[in-house]
Order: sequence, then C-alpha cells, then structure tokens
Amino acid sequence: MAACCLAEVERAAALVCQVRNPFPNPLPFRDEGYYGSPMSLHETAYAKLNLALHVRARRADGYHELETLFAFVDAGDVLTARPAALDELHTLGEFAGALANPFDNIVMQALTALPRAEGLAITLEKNLPVAAGLGGGSADAGAVFRLVERSHGWPDDWATRAARLGADVPACVRSETCLGRGTGTDLEPGPTDLAGTPVLLVNPRLPLATGPVFRAWDGLDRGPLPAGTARQIALAGRNDLEMPAISLCPQIAEVLAGLRSTGAWLTRMSGSGATCFGLYADEAQRDAAAATMPREWWQMAGKLR
Repeated sequence: MAACCLAEVERAAALVCQVRNPFPNPLPFRDEGYYGSPMSLHETAYAKLNLALHVRARRADGYHELETLFAFVDAGDVLTARPAALDELHTLGEFAGALANPFDNIVMQALTALPRAEGLAITLEKNLPVAAGLGGGSADAGAVFRLVERSHGWPDDWATRAARLGADVPACVRSETCLGRGTGTDLEPGPTDLAGTPVLLVNPRLPLATGPVFRAWDGLDRGPLPAGTARQIALAGRNDLEMPAISLCPQIAEVLAGLRSTGAWLTRMSGSGATCFGLYADEAQRDAAAATMPREWWQMAGKLR
C-alpha cells in the first residue's frame, strides 16, 4: 500500500465550526476569574511516544491486546480556549490543512462529550503531523479535557468518556509516563526516571493510517513488556509495529537509520508510525543530530515530561 506524501503547507490554514452545547446543566466552575470574562486558557497537546509497544494478540472484537510504555514530549499542538455562547473550533498552523472536516475533528467530539453550562471557543495550532504515531488527535482531545477541567470541572465518568474517543485519549489526558494494557486504556503509573531526557522527533512527511499497519502485523506474540525503570523497559522493549509499518512505508527505515547515525542511545518508531524518535544524553547532542536530518523531513525537538 502506498502512502501519499503530505504537501508542505506554506501558510496557515484556518477552519471554523460552531456547535451548540448539548449539556444545559452546569458543573461547578473551577476558575472564577475565567468564567464570564474574556480571559483565555492555554494548553499544550503534548506529543505522545510509545517507548515500547508490544502487540500480544488479536482479539475477537477486532482490537489488539497491547502492552506499552507511554511517554510525552514537552511540545506539540497548542490549544487556546475562551468563553463563548457556542462551542467553536478555529484551526491554524502547518498541519491545519490536513483537518479536512472540522465538524469531525476529535476536538469537537471531546467538547461534545463534556457537560458545560457555556460554550468554549477553541483555537488549535496544529504543529504535529496527522496520522504520524504521535497521538496528535488524541493529544488534542486530552488537552481539551484539561481545559474543561480548569474552566468547568469534570464529570465523575470522565475516563469512560475519554476512552470512547480513542484508545490513546485516557493516557493523553494526563500526559504523564504510564503503562498501558488491553487496548491501551488500562493505565497504571509508570516509572519517571526519563523525565527531562532530550528527544528528537522525525517524520518523513508521510501519513500512515493505523488500521493497515495493524493488519500487516504477523500475529506473533514476541513476549511481554519487561519490568524495570523506564530506561530499562525502553532498552529491553521493542515496537512490534515497526516492521509492518516499514513494509507499507519504507522511508521509515531511512529515518531510523538517520537517527541511529547520530549517537542516540535509543531510536525507535512511535506507535504505528511514521514518526521515529531518538533519545539523547544531552541537548547539545540532540541539537547536533537535528542539524543532520534532511531538510524535507519534519522534526521537533524537546524533552520527555
């Protein structure tokens, strides 16, 4: 299956939609200074990484049993919220043009899923590539949950509502290192020894849908996620979707080879691809690595949270 190249977006694109709030009953409002004022709230939709991703089995319901170590980068999309009569979504940024239908955007779905007395106008600066293995849409939804928590509070069943939006959304709500099992929604706190580790994300600007990658997995159970610190789990772990993703998008192998040549102590593909990452001993080494990457590839530098 051939992947289509993402066109370079040379100027910001903007999409706007409005949806009436379906929940008329208010929850306690967290920030009295924000309520009823033009004050804006800001959240980063932190890029999601799978430091290890073990696919254990295909399930009868069509999903897969997973074991993964989630980590998050201190950079990503940026969301700004302000009070509004209606829920609104404005999109801009390099990858805004990839969001063809704003009404179907997971940001609007997340807003609809959370009860509020008033609407929120969200501006989404789309800095992360779409269909890239970074949980970009899930990260955006997680940021919406945090914005709503700060402005209106959460319903008691917020985690269930988050899981309905996507398997990665519950992890992205907190955006903290954690272990995920089942379809990725069964979470437990993870070791935090890699917090602050310099990381470089690289994508060949090729979108890669999750479904075909999972279907290309060979079905072999290569064993459980190891125990230990985050560093030990990452080094002893693997990404079982790496080879099926490379079979669909061979450029991933080129990105991995490029990162391996830079002295990263760990290089791996994230999620179902096509983004790969390198973890480095220090920022200078990471920044030197970034300078060697081909200019046509997308990249983002940061640190693990």
